Amino acid sequence: MPAITLASDAGPLELDLAEGTLVTEFRGPEGVAGEAATRLVAEAVGANTHGPPLAAHVVPGDRAAVAIAGDVPQAEAVLAAVRGCLATGGVAAGDITVLAAAPLDATPAAAPAGAVAFEPAVESATAYLAADAEARPLYVSRVLVDADVVVAVGRFAWDAALGGRAPEGEVWPAFGRRENRESLAREIARRGREALVDWRGSLHDITWQLGVCASLRLVAGRGDTLHAACFGLPEEATRAAREAAAAWRPSIDEPADLAIAPLAADAAGFGGVVRAIAAAARVTLPGATIVVVANAAATPGMVLTRSRQGVPLGPLVREALASGDPALVADAVEARLLARCLGDRRVVLLSSLDEAAVEEIGFGHAADAAVIERLANRAEQVVVLHEADRMFPRR
Repeated sequence: MPAITLASDAGPLELDLAEGTLVTEFRGPEGVAGEAATRLVAEAVGANTHGPPLAAHVVPGDRAAVAIAGDVPQAEAVLAAVRGCLATGGVAAGDITVLAAAPLDATPAAAPAGAVAFEPAVESATAYLAADAEARPLYVSRVLVDADVVVAVGRFAWDAALGGRAPEGEVWPAFGRRENRESLAREIARRGREALVDWRGSLHDITWQLGVCASLRLVAGRGDTLHAACFGLPEEATRAAREAAAAWRPSIDEPADLAIAPLAADAAGFGGVVRAIAAAARVTLPGATIVVVANAAATPGMVLTRSRQGVPLGPLVREALASGDPALVADAVEARLLARCLGDRRVVLLSSLDEAAVEEIGFGHAADAAVIERLANRAEQVVVLHEADRMFPRR
């Protein structure tokens, strides 16, 4: 039985399993970095596959806004390719504004080199775009509203906890006001996945009102690499990206009684743990064990902790919503999604958290790789989901 290597903040973990242990490993697709990523994106935005090439969307004198929603793989390489194609279409360098919105679950703006950070808390940074179906005004980044051409750039990602496509990487509510981000979180805390139906409707309306015809959807590869770049009209680019992201949707014939789920290196907060558990739950039997290998930042919030200690979830969610505290609402979202996907499965966590903190949330504590080896050697079938927080396995 060859050794299994798991990624962790402390370095690779080697598992030496007993001979005869039935193990199935799933990894994301391979990707490229650096100049190879720039070429990949340049080919995508220059092709006439899912709509006109990017250069055909602009004319000399246009003011172009490149809207980067959340974190994207190989951001600097992506920007170099997009800037180069806009220049080919006659747009002057001074007429290109790259605006970056922080991930939906992050407070500080994460702007790659050469980009301006969008500040959703600053009302003057937004402008009125339209009204929604209930006559409520919608405010979007002023840079995007004033631009002649908007190029939407975002990662296409799966979120097993939300049952499919993630809101991350989309222009809405990334480039709306802070209350728009908070409103989406509140609705998910209140209604769960049903809230995404309204979100998709708002996204469609805002994309249409902004006149976004140039959409670049990026699919991450293993690690910090870029697997695919799909460019074209928004719906066509998203459809192509969904197909390109199929490797993040592995299928398994028989559910296992143990899943090992290491997180991606860029997984942030306890939300990554919840997504990994949701992915692992899709490939395991009821009552199975899920081992999560998490990073140092994976600390559960108060709402999730109290719910795991037996306090009814409904009142906790209502209390978080009534508080108006965005951190408590985000915590309530994680607690609700975890309760939905976990069932009666047992979770064992290997992380920087001490044993008392892990046991406080009703998880088992793994001090080292030897604990995982013992669990795996007792299991009849083991599934390993590398970068599990990015996975959305098929059932």
